[in-house]
Amino acid sequence: MDENRKETADALAEFVPNVVITHPLAPLDNVALYRQIGKAFGKEREAELLCDRFDVAFRTVQSKNFERKKVLYLIWKDPWMTVSRDTYVSRTLQLFGMYTVPEQAEKRYPELKNLDLPGADLVLLSTEPYRFREKHRIGLQASLNKPVHLVDGEMTSWYGPRAIEGLGYLARFAAAL
Repeated sequence: MDENRKETADALAEFVPNVVITHPLAPLDNVALYRQIGKAFGKEREAELLCDRFDVAFRTVQSKNFERKKVLYLIWKDPWMTVSRDTYVSRTLQLFGMYTVPEQAEKRYPELKNLDLPGADLVLLSTEPYRFREKHRIGLQASLNKPVHLVDGEMTSWYGPRAIEGLGYLARFAAAL
């Protein structure tokens, strides 16, 4: 689990009627998630409407060609942390031609000793979970001598209904690069 430990879910299961566990790893996992949540709350019709909206957004993205770039996607400072390629964030960025570095990592959220990864064409600073701001972007761009952009972390990492809006956000972002 990325957000909660198994021990926490097990403890909750002792006194709540149902524990719903989700773990989307790629954008298309949202469809199963919508149906799972819809069934859990008796909202199957609403879930299918979300599936339809997601499908339209996803097909729109797939119909476009995005220039391939290698990106360093930073999520934390002190220590610097990024995402591995087996995360929802990385797989979502790939839809838009953005492939995260490093290519191989032992952890899903690896710590980096330095930010000068030779394969990175640009750096993306997520606004969450760490609150990267413009001052961070300016400082890193000067020290790394490569493009650094702020990205809305909710649009890149929040799955569920937010993923639909995220696809549109990332399409606009990638097109502007």
